[in-house]
Amino acid sequence: MIEEVERALNIIKRGVVNLINEEELIKKLERSYKENKPLKIKAGFDPTAPDLHLGHTVLLRKLKQFQDLGHEIYFLIGDFTAMIGDPTGRSETRPALTKKQVLENAKTYKEQVFKILNPAKTKVIFNSEWFSKMSVEDIIRLCAKYTVARILERDDFKKRLESELPISIHELIYPLFQAYDSVALEADVELGGTDQLFNLLIGRDIQKEYGQEPQVIITLPLLEGLDGVQKMSKSFGNYVGIMEPPFEMYGKIMSIPDHIMWKYYLLLTDFSEEEINKMKEKVEKGEYHPKEAKKKLARYLVSQFHSEESALKAEEEFERVFSRKELPKEAPIIKLQAGKIWLPGFLRDQGLVKSSSEARRLISQKAIDLNKKPLNQEEIELFPGEHFLKIGKKRFVKLIVI
Repeated sequence: MIEEVERALNIIKRGVVNLINEEELIKKLERSYKENKPLKIKAGFDPTAPDLHLGHTVLLRKLKQFQDLGHEIYFLIGDFTAMIGDPTGRSETRPALTKKQVLENAKTYKEQVFKILNPAKTKVIFNSEWFSKMSVEDIIRLCAKYTVARILERDDFKKRLESELPISIHELIYPLFQAYDSVALEADVELGGTDQLFNLLIGRDIQKEYGQEPQVIITLPLLEGLDGVQKMSKSFGNYVGIMEPPFEMYGKIMSIPDHIMWKYYLLLTDFSEEEINKMKEKVEKGEYHPKEAKKKLARYLVSQFHSEESALKAEEEFERVFSRKELPKEAPIIKLQAGKIWLPGFLRDQGLVKSSSEARRLISQKAIDLNKKPLNQEEIELFPGEHFLKIGKKRFVKLIVI
């Protein structure tokens, strides 16, 4: 194995769960170096929501590693497949999105991914480029290249069949469409989360059917969210959005359970595995406080998506608010008229909680403060002036009442 390939493999394999297969990847890398021709590296993202979070950046960081090694990166936005909806992990049919919803969600993707990827070296493409040109005959020919029996081997489909839950025909086609993306791009390598392994394997099979060399598959772990249990997801409310303000991002990272921060270090930072293991060992021996390790992680991540100055300010603000129990200097501002408000409805309408019932639960738990005093009633009267509202442990807003 040539030296460059060995070095590349060490970088590529960090944090990886599945590599199918290593021998093929070595051959592709050797050919790439000998012919001075970059590999085509692909990862697909369906724009089912407008914001990316740290969970998405696990894949983006791996793409960046390939990019730094000199390979071509294809950031594929599945605007066409998003209208079908990925059935992965679904116990029921996903509601279909309209073209308008999909394009609206995709708008901010470019700005977000370029916080990690080099815009000059990244090809952002939409799979509607080829699917909108396919005829019915083309689609039938694609569907003829795979069997229903193979599709139904998929775990989530199998469970739905056993539970006598409906599976729509378009859901069976989704994995074939995702696979055809690799054909259209002639991808050498495709990245995905561990939950995408079945789809990625179909990509290899379909490429062979079209006379192409099969892509190498790399899967990466799903990142647990702030609860340290469920995968990071906006629907679970346990996410850290990469466009969130520095103070909010810093505070959220500081709230993760201690045991999960080492996975964050491995998947979301450039610290070497040796450095991470030494830090972990010091924490376990009581030589380094876990809070300090978490602060280092929070500073790093806020710096990555904002700036070092923003990270230091966020840390200072965090210490002020949470260690010294002072009111924050900076917080989102909401202006409103003086008078009585029904707090659950107000918080819901401002997007500060998911529902009025969640707000009522927080009030009953004394988890909502007004000017550092816990609220114990749903209707409150606001007088002219500035007021600070704290919702839960990390969210603050400044109310300017006129």
